[in-house]
Amino acid sequence: MELPPGYDGKTTANTVCKLKMALNELKQSPRAWFGRFTKVMIVLGFKQSQGDHTQLTKRSKSREVTMLLVYVDDIIVIGDDEDEQQRLGQHLAKNFEIKTLGKLEYFFGIEVAHFKKGIFISQ
Repeated sequence: MELPPGYDGKTTANTVCKLKMALNELKQSPRAWFGRFTKVMIVLGFKQSQGDHTQLTKRSKSREVTMLLVYVDDIIVIGDDEDEQQRLGQHLAKNFEIKTLGKLEYFFGIEVAHFKKGIFISQ
């Protein structure tokens, strides 16, 4: 670690600097979190999209798909592999502090209404 500019005290081998700002308040923290999140998802077999790095996809042997879309600290999980979604939720809970909010209702200013025949999206 380098001492901060303006520090004029003498240092010894036992010198300690007190952190006054939490790491999650730093500008780099979202990038660091997303880097850690991506590494965990890749270990689970997800692949990051080349067109949108916030989209991760995993296909099962039976060709079922599970997709994640990340925006800041919100994650949408979709797909037809319900077992994989269950495993994913358990694995995320072990590695991150998460809240499961249920069916998608609003995301990025878009309202999602669920019906028997499908969904309706409006802005």
